Amino acid sequence: MISATHLHAMVVHFPIALLIVGFLSELTALVFKKPFFKQAAFYLLLLGTAGAIASYLVGNAAGEGIEEGPLGKAMEMHEQAATIAIWLTGFTAAFYLFMAFFTYQKSWARIAGIILFAAVIGAIARTGYLGGQLVYKHGAGVQLALPDFSNPAVDKDE
Repeated sequence: MISATHLHAMVVHFPIALLIVGFLSELTALVFKKPFFKQAAFYLLLLGTAGAIASYLVGNAAGEGIEEGPLGKAMEMHEQAATIAIWLTGFTAAFYLFMAFFTYQKSWARIAGIILFAAVIGAIARTGYLGGQLVYKHGAGVQLALPDFSNPAVDKDE
């Protein structure tokens, strides 16, 4: 059975990758003026937002009960970063949807969208960094599986 901790670890990488590639696509569209890259950035932002929502929900389930333990402060920082990231990502996606739906093409709106997208990448990166700290520094969600050397039937060289 897959636990919420395992599911969070599997799902969380999709929004990170989708949003970063989407932002790079947006920058490519800005430099080379190719509509393909602008469309790709739009769809990657939407997919990344859906993945971020899924990661947030699964992450909340995975973090249940950890807040009270010794990892409370680190978990709280990761949760706060995730909350900021999810709201910023949702707002940016709504902004891009508004511009696409109303075919709003003002240059100030395009620059505002790119700035928002850059802020999303910063927020996602911070959230990922703090999540990585939880796992690799504090061992959150890690279960040690050490061999049982007290049992003579177990080969110690394996």
